[in-house]
Amino acid sequence: MENLNLENNKRIAKNTFFLYFRSIITLCIELYTSREVLAQLGVSDFGIYNVVGSVIILFSFIQNAMASATMRFFTFELGKGDFEKQKKTFSLSIIIHICTALLILILGETIGLWFLNIKLVIPAERMDAANFVYQFTIFTACLSILQIPYHVAINAHERMKIYAYAGIADALFKLAIVLALAFAAFDKLKFYSVLLFAVYAVMAVFYRIYCHRAFKETHFKWFWDKKMFLEMIGFSSWSLITGITGIAASQGGIFLINIFYGVILNAALGVATKVQNATNRFVYNFHAAINPQITKSFASENMDYYFPIIIRAIKFSSLMYFLFAFPLIAQIDFILNLWLKEVPDWANVFCQLSLINVLITVTFTPLWTGIFATGNIKLFQITDGIIIASILLFTYIGLHYSPEYYLISHIFANIFRVLLALFFIKRLTKFPVKKLIPVLRKILAVIVMSVSLPILISSNTEGFIGFFATTASFLLLFPLLSLFFVLTKIEREYMFGLAKKVIQKIF
Repeated sequence: MENLNLENNKRIAKNTFFLYFRSIITLCIELYTSREVLAQLGVSDFGIYNVVGSVIILFSFIQNAMASATMRFFTFELGKGDFEKQKKTFSLSIIIHICTALLILILGETIGLWFLNIKLVIPAERMDAANFVYQFTIFTACLSILQIPYHVAINAHERMKIYAYAGIADALFKLAIVLALAFAAFDKLKFYSVLLFAVYAVMAVFYRIYCHRAFKETHFKWFWDKKMFLEMIGFSSWSLITGITGIAASQGGIFLINIFYGVILNAALGVATKVQNATNRFVYNFHAAINPQITKSFASENMDYYFPIIIRAIKFSSLMYFLFAFPLIAQIDFILNLWLKEVPDWANVFCQLSLINVLITVTFTPLWTGIFATGNIKLFQITDGIIIASILLFTYIGLHYSPEYYLISHIFANIFRVLLALFFIKRLTKFPVKKLIPVLRKILAVIVMSVSLPILISSNTEGFIGFFATTASFLLLFPLLSLFFVLTKIEREYMFGLAKKVIQKIF
């Protein structure tokens, strides 16, 4: 398990570099744009935008289920090296996603529209704007669904450089939108939703043109295979279970917060979501680079690579995410006041709990990828869905007492989901859980040793000095301890070699 596949690891490192390059640039842009959007729209309209968008996200479980099925089947066939099967899988996935987009449109214009106008707590004078924004949110969601097969093709072929450039272009377009908001000739909330849809449309055209030119299997031709269709629908139908329960737990919780506490706390949750997404992106980039390798190794029955890469992915996921998350958790009040012109109530608590919750999920995401690679997900999805469904019940009970119970419920549920994933991946693939446990122990020990001094500094200092001292002490301790106590000798040598190459290229 210690032998690294150099070719694959070089590819992963290269892809991760491009995605990190994208993330650093887009994060800087988005920190500014998020701040200005909140300032331009105001807390109330910003809260309305977030809760209205949540209505259509309520139906995105269908989109997510189809995306996971397309990703698994296309990447699996790529790992097998069957070009004809790749073409058929792609064409069939296009047909399935067209049907999915139509279904989302129908649900959005019926159930979603009813829920928006009857159940949500929105100021009466802003209902017209809310409905306007909602329509463009539906159009954007349908457009996103139709692009999934093209995104899958780029991801499966590991063309992360394209994602990097396209992501930067997308962020620059959104920066232009924010600058244009100051000169809006009519309702800024409406103007913002129209321009966002225009950006999605431009990027959709780009991805489609690129795939058509780069990958021959993405040239759509009408194709129908009942057996393959049933396989993909069967896989996605079991994914629907966790999709439905996941959306119910997250978006249902957002609606409950709206019903219990109003749009101001929806604005606070919107801020927390942006902070969460900003940090999550760094680990998501790593997952995007490594997930195809997990699926391909299982497809080619290379278990000598499949097991180690999952353990290694868990290790690096936890270390990378905590590196970015802890300074935010420790100094969230300073960061929010520095970032935002007006900080909504409860935004600090929501941010801290969101970061803790995501730390759990992103660390063990490779387990889910490993399970999905097997294709045998029926029982796992059912039991996982039951755990996720319990979140909404505990959220409803907890919100009678305090808003933070929305996220506390997620944290405890995700701990149980991790234990479930460990059980199933061992059952399905004979995954060596005993080899993972010592790795997790070392990570936990390093975290405890790394945060003690920064927490002490944070509790006794304030302002920029407190932020600088807390962050500097953590960034000195955590990487150093991780390097020598968590990484293996071969991994250290690989990291040192990679760092040496990067330095040589720069200088």
